[in-house]
Amino acid sequence: MRVIAATNRNLAAEVGEGKFRKDLYYRLNVFPIAVPSLRERPEDIPLLVWTFVKQFEKQMGKRIDHIPRKNMEALLGYPWPGNARELKNVIERAMIVSSGKTLAVSAPRGVFRETAGGQTLEDVERRHIKEVLDKCGWRLSGPSGAARVLGLKRTTLQSRMNRLGIRRPSAGCRNKVYLPKSRQ
Repeated sequence: MRVIAATNRNLAAEVGEGKFRKDLYYRLNVFPIAVPSLRERPEDIPLLVWTFVKQFEKQMGKRIDHIPRKNMEALLGYPWPGNARELKNVIERAMIVSSGKTLAVSAPRGVFRETAGGQTLEDVERRHIKEVLDKCGWRLSGPSGAARVLGLKRTTLQSRMNRLGIRRPSAGCRNKVYLPKSRQ
């Protein structure tokens, strides 16, 4: 028998506090898988968007051929506190209200916008460095480079980018229109 279990709780800490059975913890902890939140892996957002679009195309009998760059950039800039489930709901809503072959999608507004209050210093630093890199066209050095804007040496910036897991987006994420690979 195989059991797959998921939780958002720190079970090891709860075992230590006596809030979770130790024997059950060790039975479940055979092959732990930690999935980072969506805000920690924004490079997955375009792929997830197209996966959800394909799912809803079949259900709704619609066809979406592209998503404007500004719309995808808005999705990439949103912190996704509800993770992939929230993204899926946003895409479903966009599929319902869109007509034609262009997906009119935007990031959620008003209800929940994460501020620095709920983030770690690393989260804030990661977001700030990415914003500066985007504004500088991912140029690291030189008079208009991100290192100069941030007041850092280029090597220091590269070191922080490595530590924070910041990578330059692939060329596919910088195109004007986002098309799934099967439709390009």
